[in-house]
Amino acid sequence: MIETYRGVVYPHHIDHMGHMNVQYYTAMFDQATWHLFSTLGITLRYVNETHTGMAALEQTTKYKSELTAGALVVIESGVIGIRSKTVRFFHRMLDPLTGAEAATCDMTAAHLDRKARKAIALPAFVAEKAAPLMIEAPAS
Repeated sequence: MIETYRGVVYPHHIDHMGHMNVQYYTAMFDQATWHLFSTLGITLRYVNETHTGMAALEQTTKYKSELTAGALVVIESGVIGIRSKTVRFFHRMLDPLTGAEAATCDMTAAHLDRKARKAIALPAFVAEKAAPLMIEAPAS
């Protein structure tokens, strides 16, 4: 797995129960996703030049421990599988000071023709770039 996000929990991320609200976990995982896609060659330049994109199809987030204001956050990511039109990947959100796992996110996204609004084949370079990032699907 590679590091795809590094940040901090700010006071405005905290909800009325005193810990980071779920919308910010999702936002951090989203930022990690775009770093992972870039590593796979799905960069801003690629998206703009080819009029393609990626669309989330499924996302499962598991919350493991609470994060509070001031907590440092690191997300590591790996690829679980590549199919002709989709990529399944996994993010692990950690507290880098303690190593505690705060949350995980298992996602599947489709390669999309933005004009036709339909899934299309991933370019061959994605599978090539994903090879060193392949991991086994985490146990439920």
